[in-house]
This record gives sequence, C-alpha cells and structure tokens, in this order.
Amino acid sequence: MELTPFWRLWTAGATSQLGSAVGAVALPLTALTVLHASALDMGLITAATYLAYLLISLPAGVIVQRLPLRGIQVGADLVRALAVASIPLAWWAGMLTITQMIVVALVTGFATVLFDVGNQTFLPEIVPADQLQSRNSLTSGTHAATQLGGPSLGGVAVQLLGAVPTLLVDVVSYLFSAAVLRTLPERRTEPPAERRPPMRDLIREGWHYVVRHPIVGPCMWDATATNFVTGAMLALFPYYLVRELHASPGLVGLLLATDGLGTLAGALVTTRITRRFGTARSLIVAAVVGVAGAMIIPLGTGNGAFLAFAAGNVIFAVSTVILSVTTRTYRMTASPPHLLSRVIATVKFVSWGAIPLGGLIGGALAGPLGAKTTLLLFGALTALSPVIYLMSPVRTLRDLTDLATPTVERHQTAL
Repeated sequence: MELTPFWRLWTAGATSQLGSAVGAVALPLTALTVLHASALDMGLITAATYLAYLLISLPAGVIVQRLPLRGIQVGADLVRALAVASIPLAWWAGMLTITQMIVVALVTGFATVLFDVGNQTFLPEIVPADQLQSRNSLTSGTHAATQLGGPSLGGVAVQLLGAVPTLLVDVVSYLFSAAVLRTLPERRTEPPAERRPPMRDLIREGWHYVVRHPIVGPCMWDATATNFVTGAMLALFPYYLVRELHASPGLVGLLLATDGLGTLAGALVTTRITRRFGTARSLIVAAVVGVAGAMIIPLGTGNGAFLAFAAGNVIFAVSTVILSVTTRTYRMTASPPHLLSRVIATVKFVSWGAIPLGGLIGGALAGPLGAKTTLLLFGALTALSPVIYLMSPVRTLRDLTDLATPTVERHQTAL
C-alpha cells in the first residue's frame, strides 16, 4: 500500500532525525577527543550551526514561497550529506581542523533553515486543520524517540568505531531522506516573476504580522528567551560531561538521550494537558516548570551530578515540548495561508537566532567561570519565560483561541 504524503514526509524526517541524533553525539566528541576543542571552540561550533537562522530565516520564508518545496527539501538533504561527509574524508587524509568543523556546521545550518521552513509550510497543506495538533504531537514524539535512541546509539557507536566514522550514519540518513522526499508532489504557490512583489515587502509583511499579533508575538519572544539558554546548553553539555564530570562516550550518549526521554513524555501529554487546562494556561505552567528543570541540570557532584543532569534535562525537555507544540499549532491555524511561510521564517529568525548567541556567550563564559557555573547562570535566565507570558494577553485566557485573531489584508500583489 502506498504511503500518503504525510507518512512519506514523516518517514523521511524520522530517518534524518535519527541520523542527526547520532551525529549530535559524534560531532562534539570528534571536536573534544580528536581535535581537543576548548569551551570557546564548542561555542563557536554551536554558534555556526544556528547562525543561519539569523542570516537567512527572513528571506527563507519568501524563498520557500517561490520555489518548489520538494526541490528545496531534497537539495537541503543532499547539501547536508555532502557537508558532514567531508569530516571523515578530511580526517582520513589527516587534514581535519576546528575551522572545517565550524564551516560544516555553518553549511548544514543554512540547509536546515530552508528544510525546516519548507517542512512546516508543507504540513498544513497535507493535514486537515483539526488534525494539526495531533500530527504536531506525533512529529514531536518522533523527534523524542530519535533523541532518546540516537544519542545512546551514537555513544555506543563512538566507543566501538570512533567518533569520526560514526558521522557516516548521519550522512546515510540524509541520503535516504532525500530519496523518500523525491516522491512527494511538486508544489508552487508563487505567481509568475513579472507579478512578484519585492522580497523586502514580503518580508516586512510577515514581520509586521508576527510582532503585532497579541499571541504569536509573545510566543515568539518566549521562545527567544528559552532558545538563548538552549544555545548555551547545546554548546556546554558535551564539554561539561566530558571535561568536568569525566563521563565516558557511552555515558555521554545516555545522558544526552534524557532530552529525548523528556521530549517523548512531553509529546505524549501535551494534547491531554492542553485539552484539560487550556492552551494558554498550559503555556504559563510549562514555562514555570522549565525554570526548575534548567536550574537542576548543573547541580550535584559525582554520581549525584549525573542524576541531576538527567532529571533536569527531562524536566526542561517536557516543558519545551509543551511550549513548542502548543505555539506551533496555534501559529499554523491562526496565520493566513499566504503568510504562513513568512510567519514561520520570522519566528525562526528571532527565536532560533538566539541559539548561536547563547552558544557563543556560553562558550566564552565557560572558559573563565567553568561550565557548571555558566549553566547555572543561564538556567536562571529561563525565569524570563513565564514573565513574558504573564505580561501578555495570554495570562487572561484559558485557550489561545479565546482571543479574536486580528484580520490582515493581503499584500495587493501577492497571491
């Protein structure tokens, strides 16, 4: 029986996510154990991975609107496969450097931005509006499962094969994803070139919609505060575990996999929680819970530090998934269809653009202060998350949809 477009999209995404989860362990361990990277080096690699969200997220929304989605997604997978494959090739040739790893992170980041915006734009076209919450939860649950199994598998593979050869798993996953995505239908949503409005006008239209929206705007600023902290975590977790807690590669994989455990738990309970308590109220509670999780992560010493890391990581991940699934679903249903790709791109530009800043600052601070102290400082910053919601109209609502959605006139030259 032929798979529907959604299940083909899901199959491709699940495969590449599993490979990326393996690579998420192998890549930092390559930097730490093969190239003896410093905390600042780890911050630079993390910053490079997410810098594209600052540089091309806004035009990415217009690019996705103008070009065939299938071509963008397949091309992004192939670019990422080639970039990651260059690391083992350079290592076997004895030429691998931190600079190359930063460049690879930058290239894969650019491809990922286009891929993600295309993916989220495509989903509402193949899924009915009343199923978006469940499909988004399934997508988050799948991501959770890959984050749970991938790092564990990656840690074992690194111990058996070495950090660099393990990266080939990520390469194969991108190639498989590209092959599956080629079976999706082409979709063009943009008029002929002579009727296209200037890109800056389209970008401005999406930007104004987001920042002026009483719900989408605060949700974006909350995600920005959370992602700034997440950026430091992404940069410092492997460094903290290897250099300060002296964990083995296998244990590093298991501890990083606790993020997947929390993500899976969050995906399973999000719909149940939001239906019972309301989407708006659930956002505020989840934001408060996230603060507790972030503060627990760097506590303790010895085996207690490993337990604190695992527990805090699970709690923080549960909180993040509830926030992400709820706001993403609202954004997809509340945004006018002709603006959706640009709304997604605007949110990614601002919120995901905070990740490289967090990674760079976290890496710079961890040198003089140590990773544990730096993680505590960033954990305290998560208190901004519930404050943002409490200062917005969200605090007065049970459900986000209780507030009337602003009407927006479509750009006169757009579709």
